[in-house]
Amino acid sequence: MGTKIPVCPSMLFFLLCCSLFSTHVPRASSLSFNLSFSDPASACGMQINCNNTYIDGDKLELTRNDIVQGTGGSIGRATYAKPVPLWRAGAAAGGAKLLASFTTSFTFRITPDSSLPTGDGMAFFLTPYSSATEIPPGSGGVNLGLLAGGNSTGDSRFVFVAVEFDTWSNPPPAADINGSHMGIDNTSMVSMASTNTSSPTGNLTSNINMVATISYHNDSELLTADLLINDSSYHVNTIIDLSTYLPEDVAVGFSASTGKAGEMHTVFNWSFSSTLASTSETTANVVGTSNKLQLLLILLVPILSLLLCAAGTYLFLVRRRHEAASGSSDDSEEQFELERGVAAAGGGPKRYTYGELANTTSNFAEEKKLGRGGFGSVYLGELNVAGVDRAVAIKMLSSESSAQGRREFEAEVRIISRLKHRNLVQLLGWCDSRRNGLMLVYEMVAKGSLDRHLYSQDTFLTWPQRYKIILGLGSALRYLHKEWEQCIVHGDIKPSNIMLDESHGTKLGDFGLARLVDHGAGWQTTKAVLGTAGYIDPEFVNTRRPSTYSDVYSFGIVLLEIVCNRPPVQVVMQQNDKEAAAGEEQKQQQPPLVLLKWVWSLYGQSATLDAADERLRGDELDEECMERVLVVGLWCAHPDPSERPSIEQAMHVLQSEDKRLLPVLPPQMYKTMLDVPIQPRAYGALSIDAYSGTSSSTTTGNTNPSYQSPSSALLRNFT
Repeated sequence: MGTKIPVCPSMLFFLLCCSLFSTHVPRASSLSFNLSFSDPASACGMQINCNNTYIDGDKLELTRNDIVQGTGGSIGRATYAKPVPLWRAGAAAGGAKLLASFTTSFTFRITPDSSLPTGDGMAFFLTPYSSATEIPPGSGGVNLGLLAGGNSTGDSRFVFVAVEFDTWSNPPPAADINGSHMGIDNTSMVSMASTNTSSPTGNLTSNINMVATISYHNDSELLTADLLINDSSYHVNTIIDLSTYLPEDVAVGFSASTGKAGEMHTVFNWSFSSTLASTSETTANVVGTSNKLQLLLILLVPILSLLLCAAGTYLFLVRRRHEAASGSSDDSEEQFELERGVAAAGGGPKRYTYGELANTTSNFAEEKKLGRGGFGSVYLGELNVAGVDRAVAIKMLSSESSAQGRREFEAEVRIISRLKHRNLVQLLGWCDSRRNGLMLVYEMVAKGSLDRHLYSQDTFLTWPQRYKIILGLGSALRYLHKEWEQCIVHGDIKPSNIMLDESHGTKLGDFGLARLVDHGAGWQTTKAVLGTAGYIDPEFVNTRRPSTYSDVYSFGIVLLEIVCNRPPVQVVMQQNDKEAAAGEEQKQQQPPLVLLKWVWSLYGQSATLDAADERLRGDELDEECMERVLVVGLWCAHPDPSERPSIEQAMHVLQSEDKRLLPVLPPQMYKTMLDVPIQPRAYGALSIDAYSGTSSSTTTGNTNPSYQSPSSALLRNFT
């Protein structure tokens, strides 16, 4: 039962004044829309301007959608009907220029015309609003309805910045990388940045629905584009000050074209949001109120100052009295505990009481326990999240945990609560009780951790499933390293921290060892080297300086493990001839098989594919993809960090079928391992934690390990 807190007259007057003040102060506004083309309000001439485009049922057709008449020689553009503010001169603090941030997402499809070669493509673009309704002359074919004329610079009246989805390999000056790529253009068909969008799972012209998300960040001036085709994701970005090339008000929309080649371009839905609204919208509440606002400020500022002091004193006294009256109550205890850097508002993680979490786990009963790691235990529960009952995993910091464990736990709260990506485990909530410590509430990922699938007799991951997991992991790391507002090094990439959802999609978790740094800033030396044996970067162990290349090393080891179905280090036992003849069971331990060195030795013998799990072999295209993954894995785990790729470079090669992109590595990086007798792989139940979140990290350097790592558990299986 709640405790009534008396409200004094001064508090009522304070609230009344605040209400009056907020009534007259104009609020910052933003622009957003969400169009579904089955809605009559989204028809041409209503919310969009159509130039040779049209609505057909529930979709927007950008070019001629008629196989009978032919799809070649068609140009179309569709733009949002209202001007979109991109920047405002002198609107920011100190009279500086105010630049918008925006995000747009749309679902689209490119359908080939079987009677013609496939081409040319479509784009999302920004252009001056004044010329939005005109189609630039000579912009057909390879110019995608964007570029005027047949040259690479175009007409200055039709400047644009665009993200292209190009289905034709153009010769110089465009010099496209292939016939299925995504690029960023600035009033030129020579892309500032581009990426291949072909993989074994599909490309731009596979006649399937694709989802594109394009974002611009005003602080970093980073323009990013992400594309999802089936289960493959693609990314491209570049830094560009849009205010340098485009006017204050722009049109946003789509363009597409075909020439001698043909295809159909369809948009199914489109959403857009920006941090700036039009001038008319932002000034509507200001007109006629400036004089009243000045008067209110003159009257209210001194009154409010006094009332704030009085209210602060009053609330402090009420809190002290309330704590004294019910200090034994765990609920009241939690009402006043310190915030741990987690923003619970705005759709972020929810703060739960200890009682709620205890209730859903039957007071943390043993039968609800999913597993245990060095930090404590993980329990299964069910909570109402956004109106829906969901299974959750509740991660509890053990009371016996060290101060280092507490710091790792708090770091995980602060970092992951701010991250949102489809390949990261979602933090749903948290609890920090003085009496019972820290707890995190995560989404329950349906299929558990990757290591259980790799080394289980009950399940088998096919190659397409493994390839999807690899791309999902790479996408998560790309987000952490490049796409978030700061650069994040995860610090503990390993199969037990990689969860799989119902469709075998990747969910990376456990951010206890993660580190943050601003983009472009240097990394500082750390006092303790933390990580998991077999996956930790040797260079990090030697220098104690973390970097994104440490994550890339671990990523490479995981790639090798997924393809080979072997742990990073494997104990090999051999029975000598004399013992075999006598029927004795005693075996001699051989030097351990180090996966990285073994695969590199096979690479030096031009037999890289021999490292792959024999159960995955048989399909030629799959085997080509496996070999590509193995080579990229070696590249990522190169002993010299300066020779390793960035995660973006690694993903580019992983998603490309062009063998010319594969790196040429030294064939004799390590002493040959082929003389080591290789035992058959073991597939069976392992003594590892049931939930990846329960695995604490092993420690190298200044701190002793507090538990057996998953790789140690794996070694027991080969003894």
